[in-house]
Amino acid sequence: MTKILAVTGCPTGIAHTYMAEEALKAAAKQAGIEIKVETNGASGIDNMITDADLAKAVGVIIAADKDVNPDRFNGMAVIEVPVKDGIHKADILIKQILTGNVPIRNSNKSEPITTDNVSNSQVKESIGRQIYKHLMNGVSNMLPFVVAGGVLIAISFLWGIYSADPMSPQYNQFAALLKNIGGQAFGIMVPVFTAFVASSIAGRPGMVAGFIGGLVANITGAGFIGGIIAGFAAGYLMLYVKKWLDHLPRQFEGLKSIFIMPLIGVFIIGAVMYLLGDPIAAINNGMKEWLQSLQRANPILLGIVIGCMCSFDFGGPVNKAAYVTGTMLLGEGNFYFMAGVSAACIVPPFAIALSTTIFGNKAFSEDERAAGLVNYVLGATHITEGAIPFAAKDPLRVIPIMMLSSAIAAVLTFLSHIQVPAPHGGFLVLPLVNKPLLWVGCIFVGAVLGAVLLGLTRMHRNRKLAAKAAS
Repeated sequence: MTKILAVTGCPTGIAHTYMAEEALKAAAKQAGIEIKVETNGASGIDNMITDADLAKAVGVIIAADKDVNPDRFNGMAVIEVPVKDGIHKADILIKQILTGNVPIRNSNKSEPITTDNVSNSQVKESIGRQIYKHLMNGVSNMLPFVVAGGVLIAISFLWGIYSADPMSPQYNQFAALLKNIGGQAFGIMVPVFTAFVASSIAGRPGMVAGFIGGLVANITGAGFIGGIIAGFAAGYLMLYVKKWLDHLPRQFEGLKSIFIMPLIGVFIIGAVMYLLGDPIAAINNGMKEWLQSLQRANPILLGIVIGCMCSFDFGGPVNKAAYVTGTMLLGEGNFYFMAGVSAACIVPPFAIALSTTIFGNKAFSEDERAAGLVNYVLGATHITEGAIPFAAKDPLRVIPIMMLSSAIAAVLTFLSHIQVPAPHGGFLVLPLVNKPLLWVGCIFVGAVLGAVLLGLTRMHRNRKLAAKAAS
């Protein structure tokens, strides 16, 4: 039986990764071929592709928004696409592999792409797509530090907002321990982000220079903007240095990789970041002050912007931009901003779940109602991606409804001055929220509105389809 391989991976490694896996398996089963799918999830790599698999496969589908070590497939027929295409275009990708009209990865041969469904830009990655993958690799590896550190800090506040201060009457030794541990994890999120951006570009040499660049960005106050600059600068610098040193004899390989390359990379990137640190820090501070002033002066506008960003792509780059901004301000002690971001991210899966429950078989199929039940759990744990299958089927209706619902929840959260000191966790961190019941109320106002609008639009669409079929 014909065998193909696939690799899936998304920045968070929670939802898109496994949704693409299921879609590809279903498409392969329908086509009557064998497929092995390697998933690069939050807990690591599962079902890893082996040399024996490579020897038997006719082609590889890489549906990933992060670094999944694609060089192991050099010399094979490979399609590289975003993870969302693995979810929405699985059958097209399978057919494309089976036709044989797929370029050989890192080969001088240029085989034309004859299908209209998978464009040449999807097979040969554009510069923009490469930059996005490098960024998402940094975000993917940074998130566990952000979540673990942020939640530990938030838990320490249960003993009081000043419970880690030895001079305060609220002081508690265990709370201080939690905050110190969480602070260490939370404090290295920029160096980790920077290191993995650089690593995605240039491997281990890039990681070393990138990590140092991120540390300097932390020290100088350059923050995430400095981290992005340091990550890309370190990655491409080390690619150039490696190419420059390739003429050295093989006897110098150890000296080159352990001494020369790290020394050059650490010095140059460290020096550059010290020089750029103050100007970037000024930009960073200006952005934070503008956001905080907007939060005070016009919370409605801020809520609309944050809500629309969080529900625009359900865990994609626009959503991540809002989330990373929230974590940045959380590190500065601003707990109001993250409250709005979290509310906006929680609303879409709850809106889906409530709509499938309220309208039932009048608007949704049996499979959709089953998927709707899962969204109760996903919404409660701050996993926005549960709304993706519904949005994929009818994006022009579902996405605007979800954006409106999230914006309402975020606006109400900002107007209510709710504080959420944890960067993730959904309703699991309710004990840490200053107004937990009010926050839940804000979320459900947005979710219920979205559920009703979605249900009504689905019923209207179904009636139109039924009338069209009858005629």
